[in-house]
Amino acid sequence: MNNKRHPHLKIKICVSGAAETAHCGPDALEKAKELGREIVRHNAVLISGATTGFPLWAAMGAKEEDGISIGLSPASSEKEHVKDFKLPLEYLDLIIFTGFGYSGRNLLLTRSSDAIIVGCGRMGTINEFTVAFEDNKPIGILQGSWQTDELVEKIIQETHRGGGKVIFDSDPKKLVSRLIEIINKEKLR
Repeated sequence: MNNKRHPHLKIKICVSGAAETAHCGPDALEKAKELGREIVRHNAVLISGATTGFPLWAAMGAKEEDGISIGLSPASSEKEHVKDFKLPLEYLDLIIFTGFGYSGRNLLLTRSSDAIIVGCGRMGTINEFTVAFEDNKPIGILQGSWQTDELVEKIIQETHRGGGKVIFDSDPKKLVSRLIEIINKEKLR
């Protein structure tokens, strides 16, 4: 699954999604948890924006499988993370305090990951998608009862830049498996 010459290097998959999930639909959070579990089952590390909502539930799933969950915070300290940004500390093994706000955090988040999975989301999720798309990262779009997947598809079509390395699937297990295949093709041999 991982690099044959450097088996200690784990694949890092970012889960991007809404911190506030009221618009996501009834199955979004369970699908997020399943994404987290599947990432760990593939011996990969979950990376998130150290936030609430969809990414937090993915981190919960990763921890249910005794996996590693790393968060990149927009804050510059734990105190700022909790008091000013009102973000959680739970379900994260390591939090990197970027001090760059949401926009800067999003750039570091996507660049430090081997691939991105986009779930139900809002503006920040779209920002993370566009950064990853510009960087030609493998991207998995989780389809569901939300409209984020449809919006991403429209962005891809209307920007006339080709499809990139973007795959769509409504099954978290299949989506992670397909994404791992793409990542493994790009890893150093």
